[in-house]
Amino acid sequence: MKSMQPTYRLILAQYAGLLAAILTLIVFFGIKANNFLSMTTLTTIANRVPDLTVIAVGMTLVLIAGGIDLSVGSVMALCASMLGLLMVDYRFPLWVGVLAAVMVGTLCGALSGWISAAYRIPAFIVTLGMLEIARGGAYLLTNSSTKYVGSSLGWFSEPISGSGLSVSFFIAIGVVLIGQWLLHGTVLGRTAVAIGTNAESVRMAGVRTTGPLVTLYAICGGLCGLAGLIQSSRLSSVDPNAGIGMELNAIAACVIGGTSLRGGQGSVVRTFIGVLIISILETGLAQMGATDPIKHIVTGSVIILAVLLDSLRQRSADR
Repeated sequence: MKSMQPTYRLILAQYAGLLAAILTLIVFFGIKANNFLSMTTLTTIANRVPDLTVIAVGMTLVLIAGGIDLSVGSVMALCASMLGLLMVDYRFPLWVGVLAAVMVGTLCGALSGWISAAYRIPAFIVTLGMLEIARGGAYLLTNSSTKYVGSSLGWFSEPISGSGLSVSFFIAIGVVLIGQWLLHGTVLGRTAVAIGTNAESVRMAGVRTTGPLVTLYAICGGLCGLAGLIQSSRLSSVDPNAGIGMELNAIAACVIGGTSLRGGQGSVVRTFIGVLIISILETGLAQMGATDPIKHIVTGSVIILAVLLDSLRQRSADR
């Protein structure tokens, strides 16, 4: 029992550090930016994070298993394009478009996971190829033009009366809770941690790693489809250029939340806190009048700092 105390203390310290970072950002921007400490700003931040949150949950599961998925932004655009094609061009009902979008994302993720796991090809290369394929598919489905879906999806992102929070936000919270349960309360989650910690030892123990990895990538892809729905509802349109750079923000949120790029360690809930940190940072900088170059510099610096801290944690754990 005593040997478990340092682990609990480390987990508490990680959560405390992340919450302290959020509090520090809120106080700083509350002082420096006008109207930052308003209910409108805070609910706006909450209602803008669902799509990134959903994708970051999938990315967390993949990273913990020692993989990576660089195609999530493009797959999200492809799924949204399928949704727009079915609803706008062919007049299918919403549920058909949503089902098709999630299925397309799931297939893209499963294909990437299978190629990487079955043929031992680095996921970095496979998903980089999928990134190009999915983006090209999005352009083909939309004829490289924006499709306006109107109000048929708008209710997903409209604030619920009395709370100011959207349906999408609560969907994202549900995905976070399910993701955390999947990671810590299921065989798949425990297998993902084991694979990420030492995949070769898992194989030597007689456990096949291909199936779990394909499943994790498929879940990540399916969540990209859900994210495409959420983003399209917020914008009232489907844009084939959507999601460019989304993979970087998702990875950044995971790393800020303490998910190791080496695999074997991470938390979906902490990833959600990482998403909030990124969103607060971007919103605060915008309200302070920071230019886009400054935003990129600051966000990039935060990512490098988070990776540096992850490396220091790993070195400390190896000692």
